[in-house]
Parts: sequence; C-alpha cells; structure tokens
Amino acid sequence: MSLRKLVATMAGVAALALTVVAAPAASAESSAALARTITVSGGGEYAGYVPQAIQVWNSRVPNIRMVQTSGAGNIRISVTSGGGSRATIGHGSGQIILDRLQINEGYSPLRVITHEMGHTLGLRDNYNGNCNILMSGGSAGYSCRNVYPSAGEANWVNQSFANGRAAKSAEPTEWVVEPTSFEHLAALAS
Repeated sequence: MSLRKLVATMAGVAALALTVVAAPAASAESSAALARTITVSGGGEYAGYVPQAIQVWNSRVPNIRMVQTSGAGNIRISVTSGGGSRATIGHGSGQIILDRLQINEGYSPLRVITHEMGHTLGLRDNYNGNCNILMSGGSAGYSCRNVYPSAGEANWVNQSFANGRAAKSAEPTEWVVEPTSFEHLAALAS
C-alpha cells in the first residue's frame, strides 16, 4: 500500500471515529437543552428539605430540571402558622406556603414540600387516602412518609413539560385550598 493510500485510509478511519464519538455528546446536549429549568427559593426553617424535594422531582421527571436558588425563584416557598399548607396550581411557577402548625402535628415535612411542589407543577389533590399517591396529601394520614410521585403523577408532569416547553400557561392559575378530585391519577398509579 502506498503512503498516500495509507494516509487517506487513516484519515477516513479518524473521521469516522470522530463522528461516532461526537454523536452521543451532541445528543446528550440536545436532551439537556430540552429540560425546563425551574428555580426554587425560600423555605424558612424547612429550607433543608428543599434540596431533597427537588431531587425527588428531578429523579422522576426528566423533562424538568429543578434547582435551588438564593434569588427569587420560579417557585417561592414561605412559612406561616395556621391556614394549612397550600400552593398555587402552576406550570413550573407559583407560591408554596408551608404551615408549621400543620407540619408539627406529625406530617412529614419532606412529603408536604414535595406534595406542594406537585401543585406548582400542575397537579391537583385527589384526597383518596392512598399513601402511594403523593397528591393524596394529608388524607393519607400522619404515618404516610412516601415522598415520591406515583408513576402516573410523574408521567403527567413529564408529558406536560414535553420538549422543554410548558404545555399550558406558565402563570399560576389558582390556589389549592378546597379538596378537588383528580381521579384519573389514582387509575394511573402503579
């Protein structure tokens, strides 16, 4: 084989290898670019639970990437005494109010925060008492320590953030105060 053919062959092999190595990196960058970043701020005396709640949602919903911030976040958490823990129904934005009196009754602070984050991601309560359904909230009782959304809940949030864009308005639409039915989530739970 001549030196010229050898160099041409080696250049072709190098170009092919570069293409194979570069393709997965570009794909990973594309996937990361599609995830919607949601910042979370506040938490008062419960601020230590916020990174754990963020990790729960990030581990179950690939189409979002929640991060904690010291500035004003898309999701803002504050603490009060009385009135119940509550949140606005949003699409990656909104207000969470944690009720220290309610949490001190025996509810898991991490479950309460993760549950309220579910509202800011668009989920509603279903009050069915099933501890495996995160959005069953307080109806599951004090002993419920499950902090993870069911497969159905996680899938609903993931689909609503498909392609990194909000499928609905990004503005909070209402406060979750009264019990509402979201029965199709119970059917999707696994």
